[in-house]
Amino acid sequence: MQNPATELKVFTSNATRALVDALAAEFERIERCRVSVTHDSAKVMLARIKQGERADAAVLLRHAIDELVTLGIITTASRRLFSRSRIGLGVLSGRPKPDISTMEAFKSTLLEAGSIAHTVHGASGMYFPKMVEALGMTEQLRDKIVTRPGGLIGRVVVAGEAEIAFQQVSEILSVPGLDLVGLIPPEVQTTFESGTGIFADAKQPTLADAFIRFFATPAADALFGAKGLESALNDL
Repeated sequence: MQNPATELKVFTSNATRALVDALAAEFERIERCRVSVTHDSAKVMLARIKQGERADAAVLLRHAIDELVTLGIITTASRRLFSRSRIGLGVLSGRPKPDISTMEAFKSTLLEAGSIAHTVHGASGMYFPKMVEALGMTEQLRDKIVTRPGGLIGRVVVAGEAEIAFQQVSEILSVPGLDLVGLIPPEVQTTFESGTGIFADAKQPTLADAFIRFFATPAADALFGAKGLESALNDL
């Protein structure tokens, strides 16, 4: 067992935060250590690391882990896949859920919505304008869009500042007072893969390795689905 004073520092993005928090709590209980989880939007967290911020382990988008390996910030040998996440819509709890079961229904829901919220720097938020452009709906939806730099965009809906939240399912499920409508149609769906890795200058590399290996244990497995993510725990 670890010294209870031992602290493992982990960086993650908003999309995986709820799951990493849950995994950290269970790991703390088993290993008798402290796990400090720092989170931010995907783009901002990557920038923070590239600007010099460090931890022991990272759980970030796969391409971010790959880039950090290339830069020598994350060790090559520690790189692993972690999860897969998809995009959904969220509405205020208790409100009727719009139909998004087909592409036509999905487009009609976007057109009929009074307002649609997405982030600017999150992975799903950066995807939204590209999706809308591909659908030829940029001009039709321009005046409906509500944005925030990052964070859980569903909070904007709960606060009454937008009607629909567009974000990864894991983030929608993290907002009290928000209901998941469902996944957006497969024709416009995209999958975000997250990976894990250990910092080359980690202060607790052995504990970080144990934490990453813990993700594949039965104790951790049930947490993935509960947090809206699919486990992808195989080597890159």
